[in-house]
Amino acid sequence: MAVLWGVILHALGGFASGSFYLPYKKVKGWAWESYWLVGGIVSWLIAPIVLGLATVHDLFEVLGAASGSDLAWVYFWGVMWGFGGLTFGLAMRYLGLSLGMAVTLGLCAVFGTVVPPLWKSEFAQLLGTPSGRMILIGLAVCVLGILICGIAGMMKEKTLSAEEKQASIAEFDLRKGLLVAVFSGIMSACMSFGLDAGQSIAQLAVQHGTDPLYQNNAILVVVLLGGLTTNGLWCLYLNYKNKTFSDYTNVSAPVARNIFFCALAGLTWYLQFFFYGMGDTQLGDYRFSGWTLHMAFIITFSSLWGLYLHEWRGANAPTMRTVTLGILAVVFSTVIVGYGNYLGSEKPQQAAAPRPEHSQLSQRPAAPTTTSLAQQ
Repeated sequence: MAVLWGVILHALGGFASGSFYLPYKKVKGWAWESYWLVGGIVSWLIAPIVLGLATVHDLFEVLGAASGSDLAWVYFWGVMWGFGGLTFGLAMRYLGLSLGMAVTLGLCAVFGTVVPPLWKSEFAQLLGTPSGRMILIGLAVCVLGILICGIAGMMKEKTLSAEEKQASIAEFDLRKGLLVAVFSGIMSACMSFGLDAGQSIAQLAVQHGTDPLYQNNAILVVVLLGGLTTNGLWCLYLNYKNKTFSDYTNVSAPVARNIFFCALAGLTWYLQFFFYGMGDTQLGDYRFSGWTLHMAFIITFSSLWGLYLHEWRGANAPTMRTVTLGILAVVFSTVIVGYGNYLGSEKPQQAAAPRPEHSQLSQRPAAPTTTSLAQQ
């Protein structure tokens, strides 16, 4: 049941992330850097602290007791992730929700899932366990689905006129969007590295009486502060360069309305990692695969929003069949990864009679669940 609950939590996080950009479409009269900064202050500073205080016992005492090295690494990965988050918004501008999310998060899923076990020299061990192999198959199916979605985007590019493309996405630019999406996808994977590097902080939170379900909320305060650093400095630079500081006080623009929708977008964005952090605690030894689940659910929901918002309006039948096939492949990949995690969760029951072929990784103690404060 813990694994199923983990998949559901990742689905909620994916829905939040796949939907967060919608409120930005209601912002009027502001430059991109203005509404991105206002939304970012909510998602990377206010929400992590407020919800962190609500769910983590002695939040600031926990952070104060953490080692300087761990805090520095988590913050560093947050800064690196910030470059991905910064260009993520640009990918949405140039490619739209469905295609932009598919390309960007596809790369993010690959790097964010594979690199942590590679870093720990555990990747070869994954190949020695049925659950590890199943998860890697799920990742491959996810990548295949993403590639299919990308092919659908190129088919759309070839079949629609410039006017038709811009009718649904005002700044549609496939070449520029793909370049930005590739960079964003690689750098966005640093969020996974930051959460992995902060597991000692999560342990401290549990030791202070925090429900293990919420332990990762302590890490989010630090890693998202790093993201705010990158995004905040760049947005302020663009405000200065483009002379858009006046957006915040311009009486001709609906300032209060814009702030509301930016805050709504920022809160919705943060909720993706709020639910991701909870789901992450439920996946046993293979918690790294939660990143694939998270990315796949985001791609699924954002693609559905893209269809609902008619981002594929005017595309011919083969293009629509292709994008539908891509979305279904991504959805199916979550089922495979979930089953792989289920196989991993069966290991404690098998421990009494271990098989010789079981790898060292398969015999490690189970990762955090809500039933044990002694686990990570």
